[in-house]
Amino acid sequence: MQRFENKTVVITGASRGIGAAIARRFAREGANLVVSANEDSVHGVADQIKVDGGKAISFVGDVTDKASVKSLYDAAEKAFGAVDVSIQNAGVITIARIEDMTENEWDKVLAVNTKGVFLCAQEAILRMRKHGRGGRIINTASGQARDGFIFTPHYAASKMGVVGITQSLAKEVATDNITVNAFCPGIIETDMWAYNDQAWGKLLGNYGPGELMKEWVEGIPMKRAGSGEDVAGLVTFLASDDASYITGQTINVDGGLIMS
Repeated sequence: MQRFENKTVVITGASRGIGAAIARRFAREGANLVVSANEDSVHGVADQIKVDGGKAISFVGDVTDKASVKSLYDAAEKAFGAVDVSIQNAGVITIARIEDMTENEWDKVLAVNTKGVFLCAQEAILRMRKHGRGGRIINTASGQARDGFIFTPHYAASKMGVVGITQSLAKEVATDNITVNAFCPGIIETDMWAYNDQAWGKLLGNYGPGELMKEWVEGIPMKRAGSGEDVAGLVTFLASDDASYITGQTINVDGGLIMS
């Protein structure tokens, strides 16, 4: 399928994991890709897309900095002329007991996960309104947007905030033919979940590498962790014309771990 031919898609947090998988899926469906992250490895994602016959540029920036965010969307317009889809995927997590959690940890997680969504969505909506052809805003939330978990109050707060941003913006831009939705990944095989397994494992018991994640996966009705491709399928649907009457929604993609 070439559902996104002549469409430009901006993805933050796209150097690896879910973001990179989403980028590859959009590229296979004909999109112009703008992949961004705060690390140089994002250039490799764009390079591989181009090797595979796709169209992509890369941008190293900081989603918590308004000037950097503006430069990202400027680069998208310069390269491809417009922004049709903006996916706010950049995210961080730390795991610690409340007495050990620092103010810096709290501030960083809220800045990247919540302020970053706000700044990127704000800039994307400005460009979409300017070009007058509508668009799609898609935000990465988390299972913790549904059910906060132990040792991560800052992460839960940040992701619940993403749901609130999504609902508020969806109401504001609906008449501009811009939809705003979010998704909640569950246990996904990524570098972040390798860290989660290790850090939660130390605090919740004497777990070896991979043991806690294996135990949690047993609690998923589908009995497996998700992949980036599992997430990318939902995100490309939300960006497609088939989802034109869906807005303000937050959808779980977690194998049935959380049902709502």
